[in-house]
Amino acid sequence: MKRHSPIASRTGLATVAISAFASLAFTPMVQAADWSDTALSLRYGTSFAEPYDNDASGKRVDITKEIIALTNVTGFKYGSTFVNIDFLQSDHNDPGGGIAGHPGAQEVYGVFRGTFDIGKITGAKLAMGPIRGYAVTAGFDVNTKNDGYASKKRMAVLGPTVMLEVPGFLNLSALLFDESNAPEAIARRYHYKNHMALEADWGIGIGSLPLSFNGYAQWITAKGKDEFGTQTAPESHIDADLMLDAGSLAGMSKKTFLVGVEYEYWHNKFGNSDKGFAGEGATASTPMVRVEYHF
Repeated sequence: MKRHSPIASRTGLATVAISAFASLAFTPMVQAADWSDTALSLRYGTSFAEPYDNDASGKRVDITKEIIALTNVTGFKYGSTFVNIDFLQSDHNDPGGGIAGHPGAQEVYGVFRGTFDIGKITGAKLAMGPIRGYAVTAGFDVNTKNDGYASKKRMAVLGPTVMLEVPGFLNLSALLFDESNAPEAIARRYHYKNHMALEADWGIGIGSLPLSFNGYAQWITAKGKDEFGTQTAPESHIDADLMLDAGSLAGMSKKTFLVGVEYEYWHNKFGNSDKGFAGEGATASTPMVRVEYHF
């Protein structure tokens, strides 16, 4: 079966999502930046999982995915912003339209976060001991996918953040999620119960070595009943990578070309309990390889 690249396919869902999201999130930030870093990355793994994608015996089905991402991190006078747009291409085990035999489904998932430093805004010196400062984090997630469920997620995010003093960054946040979705099977957009998340985000250099440890970890509370009346479950989601600055070893500028390994663990993905109808596919344990080019 021929596999479709997420870029070469140029489906309507990808084109619309990228043009709207990028024009909203990237342009104003870069123009007002004190500094900015943009990266194009590729991840590849063979043991992704999706809720309800299980075999006849109830065992989860391993899904191969290629993920191309465009990422921008920008610093400005009062804080920083983060934008990431993932283009995810599944293999035939996660078929388009949810129909067996169809080419793999495609997804676009966008994240925007703004971290607004209270000390920089007020002029107060709030650093003390291991604490670098305090901030307010605000943002949103959006996605669209052409599988059988046909997600159209929209989620607003808001909450306080503590920034810790480390070589790089380590932020701890308590966030409120206001989430809705409008899948194919329902007539109007469904709003879940507002729910909370505890989140850690980090990017830490490893001594003088050309290595960095990056990622995030979330624990997310249940969000009430879903659009079909099923009780949702708390989620645990960890995504971490260890990256080698291969470009600097080859004579390129530092932090230009990176290669490494990544691991994602997602329990009760999107609030679907792996003990319920979603089955084992609601929890994934996925090693990946990753390459990044920064410009």
